[in-house]
Amino acid sequence: MRTIRNVFRRKLRAFLTISGITIGIFALVVMGAMAEKITLLVNGGTEFYKDKVTVTEGESHGLGGDPMSVEKIRSLEELDEVAVASADISITLEEEVGASFGMPDLITGTDMRGQELESFPISFADGRDLTTDDLGKVIIGSDLVKKLNGRVGNTIDVRGRKFEVVGVLNKTFSIPDNTVYMNLSDAQDIFYDNLPEFIRPGVDKANLATGGTIYPTPGTDPDQLAELITERYSDLEAVGPQKFQDNIATTTGIFTMIVYGVALISLVVGGLSVINTMTMSVYERTREIGIRKAMGASDGRIIRQFLGEAGVIGLLGGLLGLGFGAATTALLNMWGEASGNQVFLLTPRLVIGSVLFAVFLGIASGLYPAWHAARMNPVQALRHE
Repeated sequence: MRTIRNVFRRKLRAFLTISGITIGIFALVVMGAMAEKITLLVNGGTEFYKDKVTVTEGESHGLGGDPMSVEKIRSLEELDEVAVASADISITLEEEVGASFGMPDLITGTDMRGQELESFPISFADGRDLTTDDLGKVIIGSDLVKKLNGRVGNTIDVRGRKFEVVGVLNKTFSIPDNTVYMNLSDAQDIFYDNLPEFIRPGVDKANLATGGTIYPTPGTDPDQLAELITERYSDLEAVGPQKFQDNIATTTGIFTMIVYGVALISLVVGGLSVINTMTMSVYERTREIGIRKAMGASDGRIIRQFLGEAGVIGLLGGLLGLGFGAATTALLNMWGEASGNQVFLLTPRLVIGSVLFAVFLGIASGLYPAWHAARMNPVQALRHE
């Protein structure tokens, strides 16, 4: 209690100093929650693609490439290293895609070949999986339930067509979370209708795809298979797990550095305010320090006293910053839930780390003032007016 009373001797100054730490931790929590979500999405995407190769014709950018034939994709099974080549169509859920966090919402139609080779864990929160006979039916990712009112049994609108929802996936923190899955033939109808009219007469709708998922034979390295396909088929772009990880990690790594950089600048400002407050506190209590030293207080005890006060300032600022940051991220996630765009993730390591960092920052900022107080000459301190 004595430490608390000492901290709040100058209530306004203490409030302003704690506010400085609070703002810094608030920025760290909000920005850090965004970085945590990015990291989880990257890890989820890496896990999703770890044992397969995606193939497109032309630049894919993760959204499917140029129109290509199902026959061409399945012809890849002629390679000894390919177990199954599954054709699919991937297009954006919205015809016009605006700015969004991460991957946009997707429609994916698949021929369902090779499902027995799929290792990415997918489970259902409600309903069931699709079968090859499920025309006019879809399963949807967890992030699209509210956006599409996509509960099992409901009918949803997908690019102007009506589909019955037969399953809702559990959250995976990867591509399936914001994807509507359907049979390939249903996706072919949607994709064909959105092609320019002058192209349609020359397109065989039943043979239409935008890419394929290639499952390697046991013992085949997917990255080496991607290189082999690229060498054999100059018009195809094959992406293995390593290339996916490298492309994503470069982009997200830069963004994460910017995010934490902004938060650290705020924390430096907060740390400077602690240094200023503790220095003024030492100056105002010079006679008190002289009396304590004259009564036998050791340098270590004086240092611990002021470091304790600085630590309390950091702790209070950290707890307040965490509280405001958690409330802000929760509100922003609630606001973005309707559009399936929840961009913040508050993890235990971020919660604990932010508070511990605030305490560390307070103590570190109080080191010089505490050392200065301990080094005072007691006689000169007693003469201080």
